Amino acid sequence: MTLHVQVVSIFPEMVSNIVEYGVVGRAVQRDILELHCINPRDYTTDPHRTVDDRPYGGGPGMVLKYEPVSEALRAARRNMPAGGKVICLSPQGKVFDQSMAKRLADLPGLVLLAGRYEGIDERLLDGEVDEELSLGDFVLSGGEIAAMAVIDAVTRLLPGVLGDEESAVQDSFMDGLLDHPHYTRPEEVEGMRVPEVLLSGDHARIARWRLKQALGRTFERRPDLIEKLELSQEQKLLLDEYLEEQAAHD
Repeated sequence: MTLHVQVVSIFPEMVSNIVEYGVVGRAVQRDILELHCINPRDYTTDPHRTVDDRPYGGGPGMVLKYEPVSEALRAARRNMPAGGKVICLSPQGKVFDQSMAKRLADLPGLVLLAGRYEGIDERLLDGEVDEELSLGDFVLSGGEIAAMAVIDAVTRLLPGVLGDEESAVQDSFMDGLLDHPHYTRPEEVEGMRVPEVLLSGDHARIARWRLKQALGRTFERRPDLIEKLELSQEQKLLLDEYLEEQAAHD
């Protein structure tokens, strides 16, 4: 199945170049992903192709106008398979995470609206948008970078995109935890050695060590993620073991 993604942006070139690189480019080459960009300026009627205007009520900045953006969104909807979603990238949206990426990867199509300036006419959000997503509690100059982040996160979950399907399964956040540490050759660098367990060839021991490290790293760096999980008895024991080892090391 091909995921159809359309990005509505007044700077479409920012997004369209993503198909030249990495997993997104590979997905396009394999017909797993189809990406198109739509510019609201193409739906304007004035000589200056105006897509923004001053906000009612006064205040700084400009607001994206209803007419050209709504026409662009409707054109995108017409080309979207049934069951797709229209999503606006906005600092006011729900924070995008791996569970959302998995949900969006199961859809047949996505329309991503990249905001600009001070915002978008609220009537667009009320009448044309299914949901709003945010990358986090910070402000970008526009939604294009956020759209590219969503496209990349979703694309790597599509079957057939990654060279090793286990890569996506073992990514950070897939099971609610951060990823475990990774090492490669040489075995020693400036006195720092690869953990002996990774050289043992004992796959059960390696899997246990990796889970323990993932649990410990998540506890230390993102305790909020640990709080959301219902740890199994084995996971609790591994986390306790990790903390005891860290305390002994300190």
